[in-house]
Amino acid sequence: MKKPAAVRAKKFPAEVIRQLKSYVYAYTDPRSGEFFYLGKGIGNRAFSHLAETGDSEKVKLIRAIRQAGHEPKIEIIRYGLTNAEAELVEAVAIDLLGRSALKNAVRGAHSRSFGRVRVETILRQFQAKPAKIQHKVILITINRLFRDGMTELELLEATRGIWKVGLRRERAELALAVYQGTVQEVFTIQRWHKAGTLEYQTRDSKGFRGSGRYEFEGIVAPEAVRKSYRHKSVRDYLAKGSQNPIRYVKC
Repeated sequence: MKKPAAVRAKKFPAEVIRQLKSYVYAYTDPRSGEFFYLGKGIGNRAFSHLAETGDSEKVKLIRAIRQAGHEPKIEIIRYGLTNAEAELVEAVAIDLLGRSALKNAVRGAHSRSFGRVRVETILRQFQAKPAKIQHKVILITINRLFRDGMTELELLEATRGIWKVGLRRERAELALAVYQGTVQEVFTIQRWHKAGTLEYQTRDSKGFRGSGRYEFEGIVAPEAVRKSYRHKSVRDYLAKGSQNPIRYVKC
């Protein structure tokens, strides 16, 4: 007996949308069965990626799946949620699957307050002693790009670009990579460039050029300087409630 063709829905009926409320969805590559994208939304958000264009890793993979004669498999992970609940479910799912397995540009919304981390990282985070900043530094918060266990190069590339910074950037000697108020790494700033000038190996730099933002060229600071700030808290230097990822100290 011939199997019925798979239903390839492109949108949800209104009565389904009402019952779904906020939901978390996943895209799977039918050739391998592996997840490659996780998201949250309402209405027909789950189908929106099928019509996207551009050169993002997600779009490239969807294009490759279609060229092979398939369509991405779309699954609803959880539904009937509030927006806040969907944000948390999305963040947890991304953390469990791992960013390396996904084409998501950033982690979930709760990466600012939650995240998959090792026990030793949690202990360092909550027992961090206050830093005493003696240099001209720029504090760069990388909450949305950070993940536990990043390599030195990944930390550098997450920290060095791309930012809306003014002329005060030229006074900064050091850039401190900050996650949830704690310094993860310390870099010596060698020079600043317009965004799109430098090569990136560990993150997608599409769209950097011509953005009006800047990126710095730098290296890991000398060990003596590094020890002064790494794994220290800089919460006292950050503006409370501010969403600006950039903060100058002694500049």
